[in-house]
Amino acid sequence: MTKRSAPARRASKKGAAALSDDALLDLVQRQTFRFFWEAAHPVSGMIPDRTDRAGKAPNDWVTTGGSGFGIMAIIVAAERGWIERAAAVERLMTIVRHLEHTTSHHGVFPHFLDGRTGATVSFSRKDDGGDLVETAFLFQGLLTARRYFDRDAASETELRNHIAWLWNETEWSWYTRGGLNVLFWHWGANNGWGLGHEIRGWNECLITYVMAAASPRYAIDAEVYHRGYAVGRWFLSQRRYYDIELPLGMPYGGPLFFSHYSFLGLDPRGLKDQYADYWEQNRRHTLINYEHCIRNPNGFKGYGPDCWGLTASDTPGGYSAHAPDNDLGVISPTAALSAMPYTPEQSMRALRHFYETLGDRIWDKFGFVDAFSEQADWVADTHLAIDQGPIVVMIENHRTGLLWKLFMSDPDVQRGLRTLGFQSPHLGQR
Repeated sequence: MTKRSAPARRASKKGAAALSDDALLDLVQRQTFRFFWEAAHPVSGMIPDRTDRAGKAPNDWVTTGGSGFGIMAIIVAAERGWIERAAAVERLMTIVRHLEHTTSHHGVFPHFLDGRTGATVSFSRKDDGGDLVETAFLFQGLLTARRYFDRDAASETELRNHIAWLWNETEWSWYTRGGLNVLFWHWGANNGWGLGHEIRGWNECLITYVMAAASPRYAIDAEVYHRGYAVGRWFLSQRRYYDIELPLGMPYGGPLFFSHYSFLGLDPRGLKDQYADYWEQNRRHTLINYEHCIRNPNGFKGYGPDCWGLTASDTPGGYSAHAPDNDLGVISPTAALSAMPYTPEQSMRALRHFYETLGDRIWDKFGFVDAFSEQADWVADTHLAIDQGPIVVMIENHRTGLLWKLFMSDPDVQRGLRTLGFQSPHLGQR
């Protein structure tokens, strides 16, 4: 349970105006963290894909990648004293024990699990097996936890040992489909490689190749990265959008989660390989998204320098990956807030607008709702794990670099990055 009382449910415009930047960041991180603590599944401790604004999940499904993001949010909460360290260890042990008894697919977890039984929940008709990308997001969190909970105490030693067992048993190289120079997103006993989805860049999947190269027992060779991920249709860009040159990616950079999900743990500052400087890639991608919302070529109501950010989220008609070339007039708060390391002034301006001006509509018990559209006079009735998590984690990385320091210090991660040819200050390189 939390050490101190929870923040107010609704934003107070009078109170908000008096908050310093640090105080407002504290409030947003802490309230958003509550999603991962209070809405967690009562049996597994894992995180539901979504809840309504009251915190109710529609079923027992829990999400693998969102749970990885939640693990990182729990680390932030323990570090900042919102929960006891022992309570964090206990919650993570609940998650890890559940994972040990779930159905895995050559050690790889599915996108969705049943939070009570551990059974695989089909994401689609043929996607009823292992999901390598979701598993990478999960292990990004677990390896970070292994570094944070480093004390010589029985409970923390046990947690590290259980994480190591799961990590060592994950067969990343199996997902090269018999030795092809590319990773495949899905495999399952019922449909095999039926989806045939090769993981090629540029997108949110860089972390998948780093994890696969970092594996102690089932590592991929560098050629899988160079001939698989780095030859995607939208990998090299070097085109200009809104007078900003983009090194990698699809037109206009795609949704902003491309610059968030892999970089919850991967520190982009000084991270380079033969293809890009990843700090510049993510910063420019964000600035293109920001500039699009300022210029607002579609004339959507509400857009501007204090209200911006296009990424995947709910919409009035379902779920969509919003981006400048798929702009439906929907702003997703996670987009600007999770970009805090890349565009601190622009993101802070958006945060103040979301909280101080729009808070009566979009601020709730778990922080900001998933999305809103002033054009359609619509506010989402949902919070999504994969959108809430980056808010907590990326704001913390902006403030202290905590998750970056932890993840990048892991010896397996460092070996994986070196295998793939990366440079980083964390690797002792200039």
